[in-house]
Amino acid sequence: MSLIPVAEAQERLLSRARPIQLSESVALAAGDGRVLAEDLAARLTQPPFDASAMDGYALRHADAAEPGAALALIGTSSAGHGFDGTIGEGETVRIFTGAPVPAGVDSVLLQEDAEKVNGGIRTNYPVREGQHIRPRGQDFVEGETVLPAGTVLDFSRLTVAAGMNHATLPVLRRPLVALLATGDELLPPGSTLADAQIIASSTFGIAALARKAGAEVLDLGIVPDDTIAITEAVSRARNAKADVIVTLGGASVGDHDLVQATLLAAGMKLDFWRIAMRPGKPLMVGSLGETHVLGLPGNPVSSLVCGLLFLEPLIRKLASLPPVKREATAESAVVLRANDQRQDYVRARLIRSPSCSLLVEPFSKQDSSMMKIFAYADCLIVRPPHAAELPAGGPCPVILLRPDLIG
Repeated sequence: MSLIPVAEAQERLLSRARPIQLSESVALAAGDGRVLAEDLAARLTQPPFDASAMDGYALRHADAAEPGAALALIGTSSAGHGFDGTIGEGETVRIFTGAPVPAGVDSVLLQEDAEKVNGGIRTNYPVREGQHIRPRGQDFVEGETVLPAGTVLDFSRLTVAAGMNHATLPVLRRPLVALLATGDELLPPGSTLADAQIIASSTFGIAALARKAGAEVLDLGIVPDDTIAITEAVSRARNAKADVIVTLGGASVGDHDLVQATLLAAGMKLDFWRIAMRPGKPLMVGSLGETHVLGLPGNPVSSLVCGLLFLEPLIRKLASLPPVKREATAESAVVLRANDQRQDYVRARLIRSPSCSLLVEPFSKQDSSMMKIFAYADCLIVRPPHAAELPAGGPCPVILLRPDLIG
């Protein structure tokens, strides 16, 4: 199978992804980042009564249309403790922000616009009818749909959901991603290594990426290079109804690369593998029934690059979440050499020039085994296939590893 372009591989992967429609109910406090499965309507009217917007005095506009009006102070209305009576001609009530406006009142005078005199007040400024009163239902009314289905919940939307008196929320189920790392040489972090053994690190980065993208993660652990063990791990993922099975390593066709053959024997339909990209060429994409299968390279840097380009957008489509905006354009701080037939993803740092333009500077070493360089990088420079040499100062596309780094 020949190498296929990155854009084609992404399109083929995402074209068969269908957003999950199953829903579940979660507590309001657990709603951040979730997607509403149904319209959310108000269960009450807000505010539930005419309320004061300021601290001051509740009165009738007709009694204080001009400065110097003298009014008798007959009570107090505070939040949670309204004034039960009715205000008549020449009367006022001390009122506080959020308190119910008493019957007979049509305006609120700011407290600093009056002075206390003889058990009452004298107004120092004219009162405009209706000023500083929040009318009942100004925000929303009972039965009004405020948050439609498909809304991604965040701090502001959770606030209004709480204000509408919802303790639980109907949300779409998150995609379940099952991860399994394969390799006889792998041991978990904290292990004492023998000769020819290494630490399994990719799982933790890919799991974090998947969760950040909106998935739940089932970690199936480290699986040896053994057909039976791989088959059992895949069965566990399918029994858990995983939406995506992600394998790390073993997806190529070497003597010890058993993942692809084992999955094919289990019924996987192979869509494609071997992408025209660097790092990450031995990416595998297929399906087991409705379950997506994504075979990432075992090399940590390659797996992370493939995770950004393929796993993150897949999860977000399944979760009905918008794509993460990672694409940007910067000026190269150095000359970038001509590229070959594979799309290159070059780890780089971002810097601001004295004129505040965005400059990108690649690391001098780009070996795909170097995790440290990935940790230091802010972005990946994208070098298209057969790109000509780019002079310093030339524009180049980048993929932001941390999109919040630039505005």
